[in-house]
Amino acid sequence: MTTAPLSGLRERERLVNGVRLHCVEAGPEGGLPVLLLHGFPEFWRAWERQIGPLARAGFHVVVPDLRGYNLSEKPAGVESYRLSTLVEDIVGLIHDLGTQRAHVVGHDWGGIIAWALAITRPEVVDKLVILNAPHPAAYRREWKRGEQPRRSWYVAFFQLPWLPERLLPRFGRWALRGRSGSYTPEDLRHYEAAWAQPGAATAMIHYYRALMRFGNVRETEVRAPTLLLWGERDVALVPELAEGLGEWVPDLRVVRFPAATHWLMRDETLRVSGLILDFLDRPAED
Repeated sequence: MTTAPLSGLRERERLVNGVRLHCVEAGPEGGLPVLLLHGFPEFWRAWERQIGPLARAGFHVVVPDLRGYNLSEKPAGVESYRLSTLVEDIVGLIHDLGTQRAHVVGHDWGGIIAWALAITRPEVVDKLVILNAPHPAAYRREWKRGEQPRRSWYVAFFQLPWLPERLLPRFGRWALRGRSGSYTPEDLRHYEAAWAQPGAATAMIHYYRALMRFGNVRETEVRAPTLLLWGERDVALVPELAEGLGEWVPDLRVVRFPAATHWLMRDETLRVSGLILDFLDRPAED
């Protein structure tokens, strides 16, 4: 075990579902576990502003680099990144913590995985928090309405061979456009170093290739109490994705951020951290 670059964090590797995941952890190991799942094109540092508040509240915070990202293992082949496999990584991670259930927080691709986890493996999820990631049924609904396919142009581009990998650094810098000051030049240097890890660019893009080839989950019901946080200035996802979810997610609270982008945990750090803490601390209703 080594010390992570930020104070008070612990780095370790956990072997789960046949893959080695690099994790950053904080807070008491006996605390209730909270998993923070990052999206594309990020890595564990996506959550660096939320880790401290959760750890100080007594949670055991576990932030993996998802398979293929940064310092985690990068299996070869598109099939290694199908959504069902990514879900089993998180199931394995929860069990490796010595527990059967955990709170799960996901943004972007981490949110896609978190939705699928809560739908297909509900026994491992206590509470669910999603930031700007579409419920699969809502995404299918909005895909038929015209605007969402236009915003998802890059998904088709990522199906091409080799060229998306070549352009990943340029695309990544373009994509990480939060509000002014949300990402500093130093932040971007950390991200560029993560993208430059051998095999990382191909693995990251394989998430999109696998989703197109193998699809999303077809089930829809989420039993866990769920908090959905949505930045409405998201250039990739239409705001309607945060609407009309009651039939699939009966225990749901939605909080919209009219001035936040896709990167709302950076744009609205204090409010996002406070909402997550309040939601996770509140006892579940019987």
